[in-house]
Amino acid sequence: MNETQSEQQGQLARDVRAVVDDAEALLRSAANGAGEATAEVRGRLQQSLAAARLRLGSLEQGVRDRTLAASRATDGYVRDHPWQAVGVAAAVGAVVGLALSAMLSRRD
Repeated sequence: MNETQSEQQGQLARDVRAVVDDAEALLRSAANGAGEATAEVRGRLQQSLAAARLRLGSLEQGVRDRTLAASRATDGYVRDHPWQAVGVAAAVGAVVGLALSAMLSRRD
């Protein structure tokens, strides 16, 4: 994970915390019946939600881009080295099969 992704995730976490804090404040002010305070907190909550949505959209696009790049790289490797890919897939399948077999035999 690069530094930009880490920064984006940190900012998203801060935005989500702000949304939660604002939601709690809104609930407290609603319970107290303070009309003006409730409107102010509701405005902050809407701003926090908007910021969190923007950050989430940015992270989501980054994940899509990285997934597509990984998919293309994998496809290129498999096309260039088909027998190695078959061998790796068979080995992974064997390991997963052995692990599942061991788990199922322990359950009995």
